[in-house]
Amino acid sequence: MTDRPTMDIRILRGPDVRALLPMADCIVLMRTTMIAVAEGRAEIPLRSVVKMPGDIGMMGNMGGFLADPECYGVKIVSLSPRNVGTNFSSHLGIVLLFETAHGRPVAVLDAGEITAIRTAATSAFATDLLARPDAGDLAILGAGEQAASHLEAMKCVRPLRRVRVWSPNLASAERFAAKQSAHMGLTIEPVADARDCVAGADLICTVSKARDPILFGDDVAPGAHVNLVGSSIVTTAEADVALVAKARYFVDFRLSTINEAGEFRRALDAGAIGSDHLLGEIGEVANGSLAGRTSPHDITLYKSLGIAAQDLAAAYLVNQRARERGIGQSVDF
Repeated sequence: MTDRPTMDIRILRGPDVRALLPMADCIVLMRTTMIAVAEGRAEIPLRSVVKMPGDIGMMGNMGGFLADPECYGVKIVSLSPRNVGTNFSSHLGIVLLFETAHGRPVAVLDAGEITAIRTAATSAFATDLLARPDAGDLAILGAGEQAASHLEAMKCVRPLRRVRVWSPNLASAERFAAKQSAHMGLTIEPVADARDCVAGADLICTVSKARDPILFGDDVAPGAHVNLVGSSIVTTAEADVALVAKARYFVDFRLSTINEAGEFRRALDAGAIGSDHLLGEIGEVANGSLAGRTSPHDITLYKSLGIAAQDLAAAYLVNQRARERGIGQSVDF
C-alpha cells in the first residue's frame, strides 16, 4: 500500500477569523478580489440551494476558483428559520479552502464570520467608489449581524455625522442603537418608520430579511448611495421598482444578478428597465473601465448577492496569517 502524504488542515473558529481579518484590511482585500472577478480571473458558478421540508431551512453551496491569490474551495452554510430570536447566527457553516499545487484542503474556517466581514467590506469598497465624498448621513434598514458589520464598514470609508437604524421590531432597533452607540462611539438613533429612517440620508444600507420592498424610490434623496444587501434570492426584494429604475445600478457579479437579484428581475419584468440598466460590476469601476458616479445628484446603487471569490480571498488571507502567527488548531488528516 502506497503511503500518502499527511494533509495539515488549519481549523479556525469565529473569534480567530475576526481577529485575523480586521474590517479595514478586508475592504482593501475586496478591492483586489472584485477587480479579479471583473477581469475574468475567477471561476464562479451560481450557488446551489437545497431546500428542506417544513421549518428545517435551507443549505447553500458556493464553490469557486480564484486566480489572485490562487486557491479554490467551497462555502457550505445552513439557513434555519428556527434560529430567529436565538443566539445562533442566521448563517452557520464552514469555508473549506484548497491549495492548487496538489489539490489539498488546507483550512476549515467559520463561515458566519467570514460572511459577515467580507459582505460589509465589499459594500464599503463599493460605497467608497460610488458615494459622494461628503456623504455621512447613514440609514440602516435592519438590526442584525449585517447591520453591525455594515456600520463598522461604513465608518471605515466615510466620517459619519448621523446614523439612524430601523427594524420591523422597534425594540430590536433600540437594542442595536444602545449597543452599537457604546461600541462604536457614535450616537445611533432608533427609528420606528423606515421612510423616516432614510429621509435625507446620503448613505443607505438595507440588511433586512424583508421579502418585499422596505425602501422606495420616492424616499431616497438625490445624490444618495444605496447598498442593497439583505435579499439574496430572486423571489425577494428590499427595494421597489422605482428605485432600481432611477439609480445607476452596479453589482458584484453580473451572472448572479441576472439569475438571483429580486429587485432587478422585478423591475425588468415590469418593463421599467431594460437589460442594459445593469451598468456593470463594481470591479469594473475599480479598475477604471467603467464610470461610477457621474454627478453629485446621481442615485447610485450597489446590489450585493455575495460570491465565492469573496469567501476564498478572505479565507486565504486568514489561513495565511493564522499559520504565520500560530493561531488555530492544526490537524493532521
